[in-house]
Amino acid sequence: MSRWKPGKLGWTVITIAALAAMLGGAFIYGVRNHGLAMLDWADRTLGGTGGMRQVVDAQPYGPLPAQTLDVFVPDTPGPHPLLVWVPGGGWHSGTAGEYHFIGRNFARLGYVTVLAGYRLVPDGIYPRMLEDSAAAVRFALGHADEWGADPQRLFLMGQSAGAYNVVMLGLERQWLGRAGVPEGAVKGVIGLSGPYDFHPFTSDSARAAFGHAPDPAATQPINHVRVDAPPMLLLTGNRDTTVKPRNSLVLAKALTGVGRPTQAVVIAGLNHEDTVKLLARPFSRDRRELDAVLAFLTQHGAPPSAAVKDGRD
Repeated sequence: MSRWKPGKLGWTVITIAALAAMLGGAFIYGVRNHGLAMLDWADRTLGGTGGMRQVVDAQPYGPLPAQTLDVFVPDTPGPHPLLVWVPGGGWHSGTAGEYHFIGRNFARLGYVTVLAGYRLVPDGIYPRMLEDSAAAVRFALGHADEWGADPQRLFLMGQSAGAYNVVMLGLERQWLGRAGVPEGAVKGVIGLSGPYDFHPFTSDSARAAFGHAPDPAATQPINHVRVDAPPMLLLTGNRDTTVKPRNSLVLAKALTGVGRPTQAVVIAGLNHEDTVKLLARPFSRDRRELDAVLAFLTQHGAPPSAAVKDGRD
């Protein structure tokens, strides 16, 4: 029996396939082990910078180094809905500059997108992360006109620790009120993989950020549900072992119980990090999360003004 031997063309195909496999493996390793910087680089490389522009880079909204924000706007005429994104990172990491892929991709969809940093542990212990996030929202409202945003269509969005921040701003009136944000200004809150019922504090990050609180119960979103809270989308993955899906489920149940019908969206196969990754170009062919977010925004008066197909414009 004769044995097949690849010719010159065959070896070329084999070599290209092997290199592609190696590069793909290296990319996945890079995203998993070098985190947001690699993810942002890949998103910018694959998606480019068309359809939007960055108009603010590290703009201070307060006197402290962490109190800065970045702003991305659509290329199309406004006014556009205003979306404030608050980073995650266990309250000890995560900056606005690491999430430019969020700004780029939502600006392409027609949203003026504000990436709002805040003080981190050890400086950013409770309630400073809430005070900072509220101050950033107030700054964004005050500058909405110059960015082409509609202050009457303000939405908050965050992932993990950032989801905690925005959900607390939506539930506990005092933080936005102290910052000077008018009652009812927030039209909706989107929390991705957020901790909403996590006392007793069992993780190092939670103990570092909240362990000093004289009334731990007051730090928990679950204890601030109210019928007139803004509409909320609570989205998580069923494989999240960092912030378990029960956080979203119990908060949705509690809001529904007081007369604010809320449904938690649990997406099969997603872990904690996936709810960020699916918003970047390398992974955005999986539309389940983005579709849920856009449906929520549309339902509450802020539909996208551009469409994304198969992860590309």
